[in-house]
Amino acid sequence: MAAVTRPVREAVALVVRHPPDPGRVLAVLRPPDDPELPDVWGLPAGRRRPAESWADAARRAAREKLGVSLELGRELARGTAERPAYTLAMRLFEGTITDGNPQVPQPYPEVTQYHAWRWPSPGLLAPAADLGSVCCRLFLETAAREG
Repeated sequence: MAAVTRPVREAVALVVRHPPDPGRVLAVLRPPDDPELPDVWGLPAGRRRPAESWADAARRAAREKLGVSLELGRELARGTAERPAYTLAMRLFEGTITDGNPQVPQPYPEVTQYHAWRWPSPGLLAPAADLGSVCCRLFLETAAREG
């Protein structure tokens, strides 16, 4: 009997540090109707489209979800998680805002829009990581390693 392969959904997430205080990161509040993590604070993220580079996906997510232009930095981590209907494969990138100020929501109804944003300490992301947020888990693991 052949093994059933699950679809893979590729996504990017962004770690944007607060310029005056790099110990704080840009966090976003997911909407109450989000199918996986409703009303949870996390990192900005978005799906990678077919034939789109990882870097282009990250810059597009910043534009469509936050209304900002982003200079992409290094890739911090990669990880996966099993969701009910697919496997999520995520890459976590650092980024620096080069133009604009974050504003949510944005006028792109085809993507998840956030309800609020802020510059908290990373501890705000722990509940999302505990609930299965791949980007928050990857960020907290990376932060602990880099200390």
